[in-house]
Amino acid sequence: MSAESTSVEGASPAPRRLGRYTLGTRVGEGGMGVVYRARPDGAPSDGSGDVAMKVLRPHIAHDPDARLRLAREVTTLSRVSSPRIAAVLDADTEGPAPYIVTEFVPGPPLDQVVADRGPVSGEALVRLGRGLSEALNAIHRAGIVHRDLKPGNVLMVGSDPVVIDFGIAQVADDVRLTMTGLVMGTPGYLSPEVVEGGAVTEATDWWGWAATLAFAASGQPPFGRGPMAVVLDRVIRGRTQLEEVDPALRPLLAAALDPEPDRRPHSDEVMRALELYAAHRPVTEALTMHAPRPRTEQAAPQTSLTPQAQQTRVQPVPPTPQTRVAPQQVPLTAPALSPDAASGPAPYGAPQAPYGGPGQDPYANPSPYDTPDRFGQPMRRPDPRIGRPMRSGTLATALVAVVGLAALVPLLAWGLLAIWSVLARTVDHSVTSLVLRRHEAGRRRSDVPLAVIASPWHLFVAVLSTGLAMLLPIAFALAATVITAGGLTAMGVASLGVEHPVPVAVGTALGTLMAWWGPGGLALRRGSRTLVRAVLPSQIASQIVATLLLVGGVALLAWMVLDGGEVSWWPTTWTDAPFSDLIPQTLRP
Repeated sequence: MSAESTSVEGASPAPRRLGRYTLGTRVGEGGMGVVYRARPDGAPSDGSGDVAMKVLRPHIAHDPDARLRLAREVTTLSRVSSPRIAAVLDADTEGPAPYIVTEFVPGPPLDQVVADRGPVSGEALVRLGRGLSEALNAIHRAGIVHRDLKPGNVLMVGSDPVVIDFGIAQVADDVRLTMTGLVMGTPGYLSPEVVEGGAVTEATDWWGWAATLAFAASGQPPFGRGPMAVVLDRVIRGRTQLEEVDPALRPLLAAALDPEPDRRPHSDEVMRALELYAAHRPVTEALTMHAPRPRTEQAAPQTSLTPQAQQTRVQPVPPTPQTRVAPQQVPLTAPALSPDAASGPAPYGAPQAPYGGPGQDPYANPSPYDTPDRFGQPMRRPDPRIGRPMRSGTLATALVAVVGLAALVPLLAWGLLAIWSVLARTVDHSVTSLVLRRHEAGRRRSDVPLAVIASPWHLFVAVLSTGLAMLLPIAFALAATVITAGGLTAMGVASLGVEHPVPVAVGTALGTLMAWWGPGGLALRRGSRTLVRAVLPSQIASQIVATLLLVGGVALLAWMVLDGGEVSWWPTTWTDAPFSDLIPQTLRP
């Protein structure tokens, strides 16, 4: 087959014709290829018969692995038949310019829709969740895991989603792809098991469903933005950023985005919770423990989700129209659903009161294990720390106070920071242990005695982990102090030594941030938030303390900078201790 080249709007030179198709405008691109709107020979000139053609990029067109991946996509798509999936119509994986032809979906991707019109809400959000679930059910019935469900792979025809791009999809009876899928995927929308090369199951796609819905509902990636390594670390640790999501929907998305696949709700639980959300009922009523999965669903790399399909031929699918007609546009930001909106079926177990509200003991509610679910298994509830106030403002003002204190007495500031780190990690280890124990066996009278008995061990682990975790922040703080002092002196701003309050304050601030976000910081962050919520249960108390910390920290820093003296290295020496003239002589060494 010959390929005639030309230049296509905004694209690099590409074949003008491939097979019986004439290429038009470029409508998308990815790591492997470029997608064009194309017209088959004999199709109407009004565009009603146009198709979408994905053509491999020239520099990888002759790569056998790339051709194999394109052939995999053809085989994958050919096994799926659903109005929520862009159907495959034709393909050529052996020619000089390999391509795949699918039906043309006349709609923009979800990420573009959200960027143009803002987050999706109300009935439109529920409709999006239902449509994506229909697509996933069709995919899974064919024994396929998409693995890369994300806003860019969801085209919106009005308010109805259509899923595209099966480039890294996995057929259940194929050998599992490894890190190649990671390279092709999008950080923040690759599930933890895909990132780590683990076993991929249907739960992987429901994780992608939750990540996509979280983006649609908030306009923000569910794991934030930043360098790839940072985002992937958040994914692996389950550090979601769902603050902008409707609080009524947040527990469902948080549960579905759990880094452990076995702890995520089943697909029927997910949809039951979505229908409860549509009916303005607590989604937690549907988040119950599911029955143990059959061995065939445990996602061993070579275990089928459905009866094995032939590897050597493509299964036929019913004819699919080549073009979808875009319906009248429905606003994506719909009014709030009415209380009498259509509701889903009754929950599996008895309704359960919300837990973990502000000012409440997260374990003071009746046991969620009193009522079995429909499988006869004890009901579970997720970690009670999920969805509670983050106290980020209070913790930020605490950082200001530490920096101000470090400008006066750095060793004391770092000592207090180390003590706080040990306490926070001890609390986090204790609470996590209790959550896991109650998750496995339910609420028991022995919980508190066991927590007390295990507290010395948790303290030991916290001391050890804090000692190791503080090495890098301290080294970083020392380096930042020296660089700041040298940089200000070299630029002629001021002649400062390393013992001046300004370089010490800068080094402390950067070192503290490294301790908070660096290696081992997860336990510190969770434990700190738990401690602050326990000590300051009310919002008013938290605001008062935050104000005092902020004012105190700024006042100390300003006083030391204006004074122009050097910091005190107390308690290693008493000669320069702050306010030493107020210390009685008998108490001095």
